Amino acid sequence: MKQIEKEIEDLKPWFHNLHLPDGTQTSPEHPLGDFPKFKWELIAPFIPSDLSGVNVLDIGCNAGYYSFQLARLGAKVTAIDIDEHFLKQALWASKVFGLEKNIEFKKMQVYDLAHESQTYDLIWFMGVFYHLRYPLLAMDIISRISSEMMVFQTLKMPGVEQYTSVSDLDLFKRETLLQTGWPKMAFIEERVAGDPTNWWVPNGGAIEAMLRSSNFTVNHRPDDEIFVCSRNTVVIHEEDMREKEYRAAAGIDKRN
Repeated sequence: MKQIEKEIEDLKPWFHNLHLPDGTQTSPEHPLGDFPKFKWELIAPFIPSDLSGVNVLDIGCNAGYYSFQLARLGAKVTAIDIDEHFLKQALWASKVFGLEKNIEFKKMQVYDLAHESQTYDLIWFMGVFYHLRYPLLAMDIISRISSEMMVFQTLKMPGVEQYTSVSDLDLFKRETLLQTGWPKMAFIEERVAGDPTNWWVPNGGAIEAMLRSSNFTVNHRPDDEIFVCSRNTVVIHEEDMREKEYRAAAGIDKRN
């Protein structure tokens, strides 16, 4: 066994199949196929091919596949995850790729970002939303640190997404909510695929509605579950109840 194969073995299990410079792969038998390479290939045409000078935040970076791809395009990447095992893999791989100077890895939760002052040109938010107990709070936090663009992905319900929009739902006509495609999320009390942290499965209408509510516009959908968005310029004022609730939920006023 080659030294690099031994190091890969010592860092198991791998969720990202990384293609290392010598051709070795970290998870060639991945049950999802060549993951996440096939997802990157869907998204790549919708992001700039030159990211020189662009600040990128990769939320839930795992072993770093997307961070490495973005760094190769010239981006300065901040990559966060709460799992020390994944961060250990990512740090190891960044040295193998020679990208350790282009990426800063941090052990953080998405909620910690509410107390960060830095904004990011591109936010990579894939495979995390449905693992969160408080997903809309996470979206509001991300909205406030995003300056231009976000790539978003979540587990999603199958089915159509068309529904009749209602700007002010009549209290006594709630049957409208039963329309096929009305924005909704299924709550998972137990597990999906054996994972107890899979809390939510939204439909397409809910995903787009929540993105709009968080001041993002969907520009492209490279895949059924992937949304390439731009950040709107809408400003929510301090006296707006949404802002007051956000600050209370994020604990901002208590810290300041």
